[in-house]
Amino acid sequence: MDNCGISRWDDPAEINARLKKLTGEPIYEVSEEYYKGEVLRYFDEKCGGSRAVFEEAKDYIPGGVQHNLAFNKPFPICIAKADGAYLYDADGNRYIDFLQAGGPTILGSNYEPIRSAVIKLLNECGPVTGLLHEAELMIAKEIHRHMPAVEMFRMLGSGTEAVMASLRIARIATGKKRVIKIGGGYHGWSDQMVYGLKIPGSRALLESHGIPRACYSLTDEVRPNDLNMLEAMLRKNRLRGGTAAVIVEPVGPESGTRPVAREYNANVRALCDKYGALMIFDEVVTGFRVALSGAQGYFGIVPDLTIFGKIVAGGYPAAGGVGGKREYASLMAAGVATGKHRAYVGGTLAANPLSSLAGYTAIREIERTNACEIAGRQGDKLTDGLKGLIETYDLPFVAYNQGSIVHLECTGAMSFDYSSMSFVKSAIGLLRNKDMMTRRKESMERMGAAYMANGVVTLAGSRLYTSLADTDEVVADALTRFESVFKQVKNTGMR
Repeated sequence: MDNCGISRWDDPAEINARLKKLTGEPIYEVSEEYYKGEVLRYFDEKCGGSRAVFEEAKDYIPGGVQHNLAFNKPFPICIAKADGAYLYDADGNRYIDFLQAGGPTILGSNYEPIRSAVIKLLNECGPVTGLLHEAELMIAKEIHRHMPAVEMFRMLGSGTEAVMASLRIARIATGKKRVIKIGGGYHGWSDQMVYGLKIPGSRALLESHGIPRACYSLTDEVRPNDLNMLEAMLRKNRLRGGTAAVIVEPVGPESGTRPVAREYNANVRALCDKYGALMIFDEVVTGFRVALSGAQGYFGIVPDLTIFGKIVAGGYPAAGGVGGKREYASLMAAGVATGKHRAYVGGTLAANPLSSLAGYTAIREIERTNACEIAGRQGDKLTDGLKGLIETYDLPFVAYNQGSIVHLECTGAMSFDYSSMSFVKSAIGLLRNKDMMTRRKESMERMGAAYMANGVVTLAGSRLYTSLADTDEVVADALTRFESVFKQVKNTGMR
């Protein structure tokens, strides 16, 4: 496959077994002395500008930040400059950027060809007109060229909006109402999808605050990698009006934090066909990152609908969209005049000229530079280096990757699973271990702070995205910095 970023698919059974074991190990983290000394001293002495912005922001912004990714212990770092593999904060400190804005900038941050195309557009047209722009057609055709199953594409403002649209389409197309998601997966923050986030089996118990129970009454959750449980739910739903769709993250829930078997998606596809449900691929992270043809190309799957986000606008705002087979995607057309059932989908600034052109340019540049393969190869090198350090320092940590999506699990905070067909059993298991999960999450955040103090930006201290900008020298430098942290890790004795 051309421009594919995944060169290997590690055994998910072995990885998941190690992750499960990690949750039972004592917590290994940087020592209290190192954290309160060198780590916090770095933030106190080197990051005064960031602290000042954050302290004032708390008076005007709930929590002090506008996006969850931005909050890191002990306080958020305020970024002033982005360039390729690096970020620079308000105090001039430089960091290796393995956050890459949460995944969309596989070409590297502030990539010059996209920036130039956008500046030219702004000078001639401006960012938005409210009317049709040729770039809308350009990006739709470009996506179809690489993903033939996306016969039609509707650009929206975010992945959350795209998921909402896809579920409406599925319900119109099938005449059914229920939706099955894989436990632990993230599909945006709409009422019906804030269910079973992060921890399989958590259902509505962890995150669904402020949402009336009726909003997720038609959402079902099944255990990752468990085809028997999925079929049991599909069979059960036959008695409750049927399943409109099964929505999956193709490399596993939470961007592969819970990796799935190589043949898992093909089996889900077969079950969807058997029970008359649409298969929705959430490619918000994987689309144009694991391959130009997305995860659907890598796995050889033809989903009915595909969710896009992040890279689809090249790292620029308004990143989202939904596409798929013509018979389904066409159900998004306006319905009042036709008198037919149609999915109401909108967004005044969706598919604005700036975002459409940025996304089109990004995809073309990913193809030209072979970015997926190069970033994936650097992901392999970074992962292998982390594995070597873990072995050298005899740590229970788990490192693995899906190409340029790299996972470094140090505490097992994300590795619990309370999936059950019984709500009561799931709830009891979750409540018994809630304090342990919280402690492990705090430990994960402390590790993230230690990485930051050593010049490496990660996603929550447990996920890293490599990019075209990550040379061998960048990866080697990063591993040296990780080693500086690992040298300070101790067995706390706490579980």
